[in-house]
Amino acid sequence: MSVGVASLRQVIERWSRDQVLALAPDASSQKAAQGVAAAAKWSLRGTTDGVLFGECKGSGAKPYLACVDLGEPAYRCSCPSRKFPCKHALGLMLMWSADGVPVHEAAPQWVMEWLEGRAERAAKSAAKIETARTRAGSGEPAAPDGESVRHTRVAAGLAELERWLADQVRQGLAGAAGHDWDGLAKRLIDAQAPAVAGVVSRLGRVRAEDGWPGRLLEEYALINLLAVAYRRRAELPGPLARTVLIRAGFPVTREEVLSGPAVRDLWDVLGRRDEEEDRLTARRVWLRGRRTGRAALVLSFAPQGQPLDASLVTGTTIDAELAYYPGAAPLRALVAIRHDRPDGVSAAPPGVAVEEALDEVARALGEDPWTESWPLVLAGVVPGQAALGGLPLHPRARDPWRLIAVSGGRPVTVATEWTPRGVRPLTAWDDDGTAVIL
Repeated sequence: MSVGVASLRQVIERWSRDQVLALAPDASSQKAAQGVAAAAKWSLRGTTDGVLFGECKGSGAKPYLACVDLGEPAYRCSCPSRKFPCKHALGLMLMWSADGVPVHEAAPQWVMEWLEGRAERAAKSAAKIETARTRAGSGEPAAPDGESVRHTRVAAGLAELERWLADQVRQGLAGAAGHDWDGLAKRLIDAQAPAVAGVVSRLGRVRAEDGWPGRLLEEYALINLLAVAYRRRAELPGPLARTVLIRAGFPVTREEVLSGPAVRDLWDVLGRRDEEEDRLTARRVWLRGRRTGRAALVLSFAPQGQPLDASLVTGTTIDAELAYYPGAAPLRALVAIRHDRPDGVSAAPPGVAVEEALDEVARALGEDPWTESWPLVLAGVVPGQAALGGLPLHPRARDPWRLIAVSGGRPVTVATEWTPRGVRPLTAWDDDGTAVIL
């Protein structure tokens, strides 16, 4: 669905420079994009119906053709770069953010062909989702959780893990420095419990941190709770039993998620965080629904050095249907269908008081005690060097000078990621309602 040129500014608010640069895959792309964000380098640049397009001078005889669908966003460029979005798409968006891209009545033919192809693919994807939902609602019983070969192996691996944990508590934590956590993790992988193996392999990092005895004991307790819950999963409520299986490493397919019920809402994109995990880079994007108040996490992975999904822009609001992964406290979700963003959506998301936010976290932990993070929007909080509205900051988020500068000592609205070690500020909104990425 498209929107008219006259309503473009109402439907797609002009992004800030920070929001555009946050889409870059790396620092070198940010620098390169600023180098091409000059009108003199473009023989054509324009915008119409929520699409940016332009022709940028390159090293060859023909210019590079770049276009951006701001509604998703999605990118296309004829340059040979493997980075996504490339510097030309980023440069075009930087010029648009500075009101440097003129409005055109119509887009060139090559832009229209790209948009038509995207529309066809979106229609096919929506049809597949609808078919999957129809099949899921046909009443066919799900396959029982039988004692398969994998369940037998996982049960044996977690039973060994329970015995090992009991030995550690009985012997004390003084000898933790000599533990072969990697060896234990490899045995859990052999037992087909990869998610538990990942948790165990990270215990060595906990041992190297300040205050490690208490943290290590907490990790031991949560791992032991998972092992016991797996052994007694037949006694658990269905959603919690499914959570236990997922935490142990049993996969949930994309098709299964999309076949479930979807939640349509106006979703605020609160912020994102990239982390390297083994040989992959994981991107966590946090959202909250304005009508439902539900939290969501959109997770994507890519090999190190390869582009990650950049379709969710921090500080924007999307009208979309999200399909949640199953579990006792559903958080991870997929964006199933996106709709045109309606008019009249305020820039800053609604926030809550610290007490209400903590109540929400407590409910999530009560339903899923292995919850490691949760998105919150705090209203009227004053940041300090080690705390935000009375909540301790995560050790890696201490001295948030950018946030303190935005606040100027006054209460502000801040999107944060709650973790057991403290909150991580993601985005703040200034007095004008402009999103400031932290």
